[in-house]
Amino acid sequence: MRVALVLILLATAYRLLPTMDLSLANFSPLMAIAFCGGVYFRRRWMWLVPFAALFVSDLYINHFYAREFGYSWPVSGFIARNACFLAALLLGVWVARRKSWLWLLNGSLIGALLFYFVTNTQSWLSDPFYAKSLAGWWQAMTVGHPEFPPTIYFFRNTIFGDVLFTGFFAGVMEWIAQRKGEPSLLDSEEETEDEESGEPVEEKAQAD
Repeated sequence: MRVALVLILLATAYRLLPTMDLSLANFSPLMAIAFCGGVYFRRRWMWLVPFAALFVSDLYINHFYAREFGYSWPVSGFIARNACFLAALLLGVWVARRKSWLWLLNGSLIGALLFYFVTNTQSWLSDPFYAKSLAGWWQAMTVGHPEFPPTIYFFRNTIFGDVLFTGFFAGVMEWIAQRKGEPSLLDSEEETEDEESGEPVEEKAQAD
């Protein structure tokens, strides 16, 4: 329980940093927590951690944007973000069955792309600022509102943040596993090959 509370507090605090510096917007550990939670958290109630952090930080960020820029997130935006987090978590569950560093990297990139397309398309659909045309959608995907940094800038932060924090969380979890003498993610590909060949690991080692 304490681990979950610490993760919620740290993730929430980190996500609030853009209220002090907009250049840090979308550089957040939340999507990585959702994705890695699906990969590593065996206690399913821990899957609620990223959603709790998202809800708490959304309340403050929405208030900040309304006060500073006169802009508020619609309910559809909250739904879109939660849907992306749920998709990342389920992707993590899928990746957990075929563990490898390559799949971790691919999963973090897929999550970043999904978040970018879903949330900005939702903004285009719900925000009267954007023309409901292909040009308006492209504006939402690349430029965004003039009072904020370009949308594509946020996308860059999303990719960097998701990949960096996924690598960090996975590294910590693998270090903990090795300390406990549990199988490492790095060994999973060899184990998979051994299982597919149908040759017991001990016999294969003797043959080598």
